[in-house]
Amino acid sequence: MFPLFFLISLTVNQCMAYYVTVDAHAEECFFERVEAGTKMGLTFEISEGGFLDIDTRITGPDGKNIYERERETSGKCTFAAHAPGIYTFCFSNKMSTMTPKVVMFHMIVGEPPKAEEHDGETKNKLEEMIRELSASLSGVKQEQEYMQVRDRIHRSINESTNSRVVMWSFFEALILVAMTVGQVFYLKRFFEVRRVV
Repeated sequence: MFPLFFLISLTVNQCMAYYVTVDAHAEECFFERVEAGTKMGLTFEISEGGFLDIDTRITGPDGKNIYERERETSGKCTFAAHAPGIYTFCFSNKMSTMTPKVVMFHMIVGEPPKAEEHDGETKNKLEEMIRELSASLSGVKQEQEYMQVRDRIHRSINESTNSRVVMWSFFEALILVAMTVGQVFYLKRFFEVRRVV
């Protein structure tokens, strides 16, 4: 049992989940050094701040943009590293004047491709199945965290809407009471008999 657990822990892909606050007029970047052919991915979701949008950019070691989007609420990008070196993942909030944004994101870095064996032996099926299982498990974990963030966002929107409805109801009740008192006072004065001396 122990060797199987050890084998699973060795083959699990590296998946890093972070929450980061990106201030107004700021940019936060993260770096990952990988070998050519390594599968990489980025999944992000804006959980708080402003219109829940941010600019995202992934740059390769040669300075070319692999992924670039503006004002997105969430997004996914997967790619294989075209060259060895440092890949940069940046979140920019430069378009915001004063609202910081909270970004939840996952950087997924797979294992570097293995060199072909000269003996011509086939890969171990168990090892390959464990890799697929670990990739599926990390995908499920990502989806659960994504749903948790979405749930928190929707709960916040619902609570804000509920508080506005309650305030509007109090305002309407206050207006109705004021109008009722005003009408009673007006009608009372209208039907008063004034005596002329």
